[in-house]
Amino acid sequence: MATIAWIGLGHMGAPMAGQLVAAGHDVRGVDVTPEARAAASGRGVDVVESIGAAVDGADAVFTSLPRNEHVREVYGSDGGVWATAPSSALLLDTSTVDVETSRYCHDTSTDRGFRFVDSPISGGIAGAEAGSLTFMLGGDAEATSAAAVLVEPMAGHVFELGGPTMGIAAKLANNLMLFVSLLGVAEGAQLAASLGLDPRRFFEVASVSSGDSWPLRTWYPAPGVVPTSPANRNYDATFSAALADKDLSFALAAGTEAGLRLPAAQLALAQFTRLIDEGHGARDCSLIVKYASADGRAPGFDPDA
Repeated sequence: MATIAWIGLGHMGAPMAGQLVAAGHDVRGVDVTPEARAAASGRGVDVVESIGAAVDGADAVFTSLPRNEHVREVYGSDGGVWATAPSSALLLDTSTVDVETSRYCHDTSTDRGFRFVDSPISGGIAGAEAGSLTFMLGGDAEATSAAAVLVEPMAGHVFELGGPTMGIAAKLANNLMLFVSLLGVAEGAQLAASLGLDPRRFFEVASVSSGDSWPLRTWYPAPGVVPTSPANRNYDATFSAALADKDLSFALAAGTEAGLRLPAAQLALAQFTRLIDEGHGARDCSLIVKYASADGRAPGFDPDA
């Protein structure tokens, strides 16, 4: 069993670290938020006060962080991973960052004698709790092979995708597909309701027909249709509009650099940005369903609750 440092014990990080504890690994974790530290401690993670304390003697270091700047700070600061971890430690970043940040982490890790694997995930909080996440690994073959073994307790699927940044490339392309699909689900659900179809019955049709998709089966935007839908909980976030906006922005930036034309993704991004501008950035991204309705309302959503 390995000694593992886990930096970032939020909604995804805590259950993922807990899966490693359950598999028999010694996991030391750190987070700036008291609630996150308490949640991780309840899952058997040894919560410590600093990155240095977490990475001391670690065989591997996982990071699970919200944004580019957090990843760069955690790795590059004076008390960060590169400054305090043993160079033998395998570094794995599960965060969703832009390609430039991932490339920076690879290049600087190599310069400092570390192995680094971009290791983004798909499957959400439910997948983290169930240990069924999809891992997308990018890096040198030896490093991704070692990473694949480590992530197994958290994973339903593990893909070694090639060299540096190939993991984050897959994640950004996947999330672009997700959010464009979500836009179609939102509009189709509203059309079906406006034509008099019962949401449950229409879901039964669409989920076994050509309209089927992951967001339809997981986030159908009407209460009482699927148990995992945020519409059942006033659109409390499983994947917030702010995070969707971030991820899709990164995907579009990569597309722009490649000279691509991505109009559907741009339309979806505009709706997430609109939710943020209206003060709903912390709500679930599926709340974009309200923009397809005739009156601007979303089934199951009370903005004052």
